[in-house]
Amino acid sequence: MTTVTPLSELTGDYSLDATGTTLGFVARHTMASRVPGHFDEFDGSAHFDGDDPAKSSVRLTIKAASIHTGNQKRDEHLRTAFLDAEGHPVITFVSTAVRQLGGTGFEVVGDLSIRGVTKPVRVAVELVDARPGPDGFRAGFTGGVSLNRHDWGVNENFATRLMVSSKVTLQLTVGASRQGTRPMR
Repeated sequence: MTTVTPLSELTGDYSLDATGTTLGFVARHTMASRVPGHFDEFDGSAHFDGDDPAKSSVRLTIKAASIHTGNQKRDEHLRTAFLDAEGHPVITFVSTAVRQLGGTGFEVVGDLSIRGVTKPVRVAVELVDARPGPDGFRAGFTGGVSLNRHDWGVNENFATRLMVSSKVTLQLTVGASRQGTRPMR
């Protein structure tokens, strides 16, 4: 972390800052070593308890149709055949537990829902920045998790199973802000 702000001073309710957040992913493909992408539309909130991180919580909603890989044809294919964005317009994550791993490291456990299927996941998160800003307090986190997309039914057909790896790595850079400069209790 680039600041010495005590965790107790971070206690409060935060909103996701879309301009400081990237919800990215990487999948392997047989024809290209890695295909990166991200989601453009999302919303989220968190409560952080610096005195007792186990009392913290996170909620995230992603618009499935906002997937972006830099290739319009591939993006449309992902929206329809893989994510079924019309039938399942949102991807959600709701935390069920937060555990401090030491220092500024945390494990956020929660329910990830994709295509109407909900499965538990464990996301490793690191607090990388925390500081007062002109209109409140800002915190920055990085994190990630590897998923098997088949667990959520994210698959098109047998040929696709062979061409696109089942493993997808989610890479998160999250900026969040809290109104006011004093901790909310």
